[in-house]
Amino acid sequence: MASFIIRRLIASVFVLFAATFLMYILTSLAGDPLEELRQSNAPNKEQLIEARTKLLNLDVPAPLRYFLWLGGLFRGDFGVSVQNQPVNALLANALTSTITLVTTATIVAIILGITVGIVSALRQYSGFDYTVTLISFLFFSLPIFWVAVLLKQYGAIQVNNWLGDPEIATPVIVVLAIVAGLLWMSIVGGSLVRKLVVFGIGAVATAGVLISLSVTRWFADPSIGIVVYAVLAIGTAFAVTAISTGLRNRKALYASLTMAVLGIALYYPAMTSFLNGMGLGLFLVLAVATVLVGGIVGWLFGKPDRAPVIRTAIFTAVIAAGLIALDKYMSYWAAYSASGRVRGRPIATVGSSTPSLGGNFWVQGIDLYTHLLLPTIAIILISFASYTRYSRASLLEVMNQDYIRTARAKGLTERTVIVRHAFRNALIPITTIIAFDVGAIVGGAVISETVFGWTGMGRLFVEGIRAVDPNPVMAFFVVAGTLAVVFNLIADLVYAALDPRIKVS
Repeated sequence: MASFIIRRLIASVFVLFAATFLMYILTSLAGDPLEELRQSNAPNKEQLIEARTKLLNLDVPAPLRYFLWLGGLFRGDFGVSVQNQPVNALLANALTSTITLVTTATIVAIILGITVGIVSALRQYSGFDYTVTLISFLFFSLPIFWVAVLLKQYGAIQVNNWLGDPEIATPVIVVLAIVAGLLWMSIVGGSLVRKLVVFGIGAVATAGVLISLSVTRWFADPSIGIVVYAVLAIGTAFAVTAISTGLRNRKALYASLTMAVLGIALYYPAMTSFLNGMGLGLFLVLAVATVLVGGIVGWLFGKPDRAPVIRTAIFTAVIAAGLIALDKYMSYWAAYSASGRVRGRPIATVGSSTPSLGGNFWVQGIDLYTHLLLPTIAIILISFASYTRYSRASLLEVMNQDYIRTARAKGLTERTVIVRHAFRNALIPITTIIAFDVGAIVGGAVISETVFGWTGMGRLFVEGIRAVDPNPVMAFFVVAGTLAVVFNLIADLVYAALDPRIKVS
């Protein structure tokens, strides 16, 4: 294993050197970085041209200039741009913006795509499967710039208009209730009578929720409340246990319910006291504490087979704590929306933050969410399709293997067959795809960043190419190329770890 990693890293270093050399030469020869100044009418034009030539070493041939840039790279200095700005600072800002935007979208797309793909495979050739297939191909074929423009028009402008008087019209309630009923009916499956019962329950429940949200004007001042929180926490305990270990594992269920009850007990103290002075450091400390408490409770309940019980308790603890944090965020929504900088139009269309907003940790979090919402949805709609198709195809292939039929013949429950045998093996090819995508995250989403006004890695690269400015382009290329190489290596190692048939020697 060690020799394989060393060989790959050595080969990757040579590949990166060759790639950066070619990229530098191509960028340098793509145009004239002095063209703007040559066409200028400034009285000191010659002095400006001389200063930029000296700044960027333009009097040195491009192949030799590459080695000057390489020497700066070894010192951790990417040089300066044509505007005499340190590229290190530009790279730091762009990298932070891209990671904030694209990482969120990628994680959500992975979770949703795999979940929907698995359900689609388990309900193969059902109405749900056909619908997901249609939607996946539709999203995959949509141009992202068109999706982004539509989201700005209907996901921000129209929604902001509606939030001024957030009443849900009766036809909308009827349509959404029918769609929800059909969705649950196709997911649950079974006989015709069972499908009709599920359809009725799903439609009535959805209509009731929508009517209550409309009557109480929930969208103007949203909240969860202790009653709904208690229902969600206990429901989460049962759901997580059913998926993780099965409800027959009473130790896991009791540990999960303990975390739910603990969350209910801490709801009021958290909402009224120790969450008020929240900061990023305290937030991270509480997140770690949540995981530790969940692990301790799982360890106490789990003897002798503690691992699955600990896992179940931690998942429940994280979700229960996340619901409290979500309710705390919601409690500041009305104040955020009515602030002088937002003026009742909270869904942002451009930028990554509201200038001069101020406010505490929770207000800043809401502001980040409202700016991330639309670009994240745009990226998710495109990425969601590929993850859905990959996960569906992978699980269907695994479900037809001999060891799955053997597991069923041994009398294992369907949950055990799917979760413990089929799902884990279906993740093997998906894991490598995820590793590649994570490595490409820093490449940015050029179109989304442009439409929504995010100055990220993609825009840094495009603007550098447009200005024939090699230094920002090379900074982008080095970071993106290095991470691509590293995550390709990680993908190989993860694949070998998940599948013992694969050797990396």
